[in-house]
Amino acid sequence: MFIDRFSNGGHNPDDTRFKSLLKTISWRVLASTDTLVNARLLTGNLKTAGSIMSLEIFTKMFLYYVYEQFWTRFL
Repeated sequence: MFIDRFSNGGHNPDDTRFKSLLKTISWRVLASTDTLVNARLLTGNLKTAGSIMSLEIFTKMFLYYVYEQFWTRFL
């Protein structure tokens, strides 16, 4: 069962990767929804807000990749 993956007290690397993947996806959905709501409030236009959200998804993924590479190489 899906919930059983989280109730196991062990440190199975596959479980850790699965949890990290779920955390990554859920955070991206939450953060993008926040951007959509804020852009809608600022622009008053849902289509414009959706465009901002769509752009933000890709720019944030790119910036995060560059950020991770910086940390891996220099710190």
